[in-house]
Amino acid sequence: MIIVITGPTCLGKSQTAYELAKVIDAEIINGDAFQCYKELDIGVAKPDEKYLKDVKHHLYSFVDVNHNYSIAEYQLNLRNKIDELTKKNKNIIIVGGSGLYIRSALYDYDFLDDKNIDMSKYESMDNRTLYDELKRIDPNEANKIHMNNRKRVLRAIYIYLSSGETKSTLVAKQEHKPIYDVRFFVRDFDRDLLYKNIDMRVDTMIEKGLENEVKDLYVKYGKNCRALQAIGYKEFIEYFEHKINREEAIALIKKNTRNYAKRQLTFIRHQFRVEFYQDTADLLRIINND
Repeated sequence: MIIVITGPTCLGKSQTAYELAKVIDAEIINGDAFQCYKELDIGVAKPDEKYLKDVKHHLYSFVDVNHNYSIAEYQLNLRNKIDELTKKNKNIIIVGGSGLYIRSALYDYDFLDDKNIDMSKYESMDNRTLYDELKRIDPNEANKIHMNNRKRVLRAIYIYLSSGETKSTLVAKQEHKPIYDVRFFVRDFDRDLLYKNIDMRVDTMIEKGLENEVKDLYVKYGKNCRALQAIGYKEFIEYFEHKINREEAIALIKKNTRNYAKRQLTFIRHQFRVEFYQDTADLLRIINND
């Protein structure tokens, strides 16, 4: 059995996963893009130490902060862990709100292996010339990308050069269906209450020392590593660089977290066939009745 407990931040997903795992003898796998990093603790709301000791958790705190951990790497890590636990006949609970990461691993997404392709010719082109080149190579993909989005244009050209096929062709081959027998669950919630919980969690993080955690990582790694783009970290870095004051940084963390919760819910509702539950007991009842 593979169960995914997902949804917006601040819904108590880690607690629910822990309580459910204790009942159904499951192990838990991380489904959050930032909880995989070492040294990021307070700001990413990792599971409580009690949970980590009582139930086996996987793919938490295993990536160096200065490593740009990719979706393709997560896909490989999660699939390998699922295979490992399945061979041991373990129930599996994946918990987290990073919908794209979870979808990439559980659905038939294929990522191209990185190849040493010389892109200097294209990187030297201006936006118009580069875009015209993509239109020649892959007009269907070009129609989906703005001319000034150099990163996506270059990526589409790279895919063609490294595979011999256009991105449009490769995407068309993928059905984007689950490759596992999996169920997706989201806790039912009141949006106003969720936003209050977000504000309270941020205040608690500040009390626990989030500012010092960010400062230590900022001094150690600088601001450019991907891990420090997480909400709660990037805002304090702006404060350290005197772009905003401390009160503005905290208010911005709350605002950005609320906006992120909206995006999470939109993605999850459109990309997964979700079932809603009220609490752990209700979730267990739903699973047992089926």
